[in-house]
Amino acid sequence: MAIKSTIFKAQLAIADIDRGYYADLSLTLARHPSENDERMMVRLAALAFHAHELQTVCGGDGTLAFGKGLSDPSEPDAWLRDFTGATRLWIEVGQPDEVAMMKACRQADQVAVYAFHHAAEVWWRGIETKLTRLNNLSVFRIPAEASQQLASLAQRSMQLQATLQEGVLMMGDGARTVDIEPLRWK
Repeated sequence: MAIKSTIFKAQLAIADIDRGYYADLSLTLARHPSENDERMMVRLAALAFHAHELQTVCGGDGTLAFGKGLSDPSEPDAWLRDFTGATRLWIEVGQPDEVAMMKACRQADQVAVYAFHHAAEVWWRGIETKLTRLNNLSVFRIPAEASQQLASLAQRSMQLQATLQEGVLMMGDGARTVDIEPLRWK
């Protein structure tokens, strides 16, 4: 019998000061058996970085949600769809191959990749030149120390605050706060 995903619930209060976007989101995260807390929390942080696009891109009339991710490679880790069902934003976490990124760029208006593993620099050096033609692709590097600290915030039921100011995401649970300043590679 296959091992099932573990379900996590997150109440995420977002204050994007740079864009004047404020929201309270109730989210469900299904952590795949092969996924660890660090990757799951990077998915949550990536969604927080782009939450404002629900308003700025879709005028509030869309859906920002987690995809099946590791359970279905044809779906993103998170996405934003407008009211017509068009995928406006595709978010990937980790180190996807160039074929997967090209496919995502054909299926969505914008694609954002968040690399976080200690081997991300090696992955990026090997793939960077293959992605130059993908104008709708953005690639970010989450510092390893920040992604590891994010993992400490993971709980089955989470109450989190996410504040974005000057490109830095401060995510906390009331007792601890993690500052995440992604490096933009592309």
